[in-house]
Amino acid sequence: MWQTALNLWRVKHLRKRILFTLMVIAVYRIGTYIQVPGLNAELLMSRSQDNSLFNLLNMFSGGAFYRFSIFAMSVTPYITASIVVQLLQYGVIPRLEEWQKEGESGRQKLTQLTRYLTVVFGVIQAAGLTYSFHVQGLLYVNDWWSYIVIVIALTAGDTLLMWFGEMITEKGIGNGISMIIFVSIISRLGPIGQEIYQKWFYGQQDQLFLNVIRVLLMLAGVVLLFVLIVFVQQAERRIPVQYAKRVVGRTIYSGQQTHIPLKVNAAGVIPVIFAVSLLMLPYVVASYFAQHNWAMWILRYLSPNTAWYVGAEILLIIAFTFFYTHVQINPEQLAEQLQKHAGYIPGVRPGADTEAYIIRVVNRVTVFGSVFLGVISVLPFLLLSGMGLTAVYFGGTSLLIIVGVALQTVQQLEGHLLQRHYRGFIR
Repeated sequence: MWQTALNLWRVKHLRKRILFTLMVIAVYRIGTYIQVPGLNAELLMSRSQDNSLFNLLNMFSGGAFYRFSIFAMSVTPYITASIVVQLLQYGVIPRLEEWQKEGESGRQKLTQLTRYLTVVFGVIQAAGLTYSFHVQGLLYVNDWWSYIVIVIALTAGDTLLMWFGEMITEKGIGNGISMIIFVSIISRLGPIGQEIYQKWFYGQQDQLFLNVIRVLLMLAGVVLLFVLIVFVQQAERRIPVQYAKRVVGRTIYSGQQTHIPLKVNAAGVIPVIFAVSLLMLPYVVASYFAQHNWAMWILRYLSPNTAWYVGAEILLIIAFTFFYTHVQINPEQLAEQLQKHAGYIPGVRPGADTEAYIIRVVNRVTVFGSVFLGVISVLPFLLLSGMGLTAVYFGGTSLLIIVGVALQTVQQLEGHLLQRHYRGFIR
């Protein structure tokens, strides 16, 4: 393990990528302490401790929301824009579907569209937050120019985070946006430990032994969840493939056996991030119009601590898992490639039958993967609620993101090491 870590620094370009990623993360963490002028951050924190949505936003922003820093909105507008663009690609706007099939040039156009929509959604969310804080009396200022400055500052921070994420993806290690969310969640571990200490240990010496047992059981549960998540994330369903003997020019290729690896959870943590971001939207909008009956209904039943929210989150995670899996795995293309290279699945006819078989296997595997993601996302919430802790600070969603991003980063490092003939992390 230590030898493998040393190997990371022996590869010059990999060392530069790691240092660049760490530098961008450091700049991001510094930016979470740069406050936007005009708001009483202490009053916001005191009033919002029992607000489940604000606690969730604060977790995804790494504490920047309660400080009301330039990164208070985190990457939420970017994620919303990505969801919209991906949904519009399939049968809604034909031009976007054409771009998606154009390869690299088409992806660049879709990326540019996502950037523009990120700015638009950033302005809308920043204006909504400013209006909400104005209604609650949290702002020092009371003139339109100051409100405009606050909106511009929040939107600029969100746009800067989007650029940080793209730079990490291009010049660093891992997926940039996922890495920013990962760092934000990790930074909240300290406040979580402080909350546990204040509730279970501070001034409760008579129950010290019982509380120590609680902490040990909770840590054991977290470790078991980590192991289970890693096991499912790495699990795959292998479809056997047989290639017939063929002649290409003067070269004779003998028949061989191989397989198509289909991950149980091919979508990774993207469905979890999408589901949480989408569920935030109606709650945020309702908080701007809290005096209306429809807004009061949403605030009551779609709060992150309610059963309705938990059920909606599970359903959205399952739906996004199926959607994103079929985006990544194209059964029609796989069947065509097999037929083109004289390959076939034993017992299945080439062509349409092969495509139908792959679709059935993908759907069966995705059912398990999607249900697993949904259950894990809410299980820690239920356990922590039973212990009297604020589960929204660190629930199953956080665990899934941490494990998913960590595995993705390790696999990318593994690929770089293997390219240079070094032994990697995964044995």
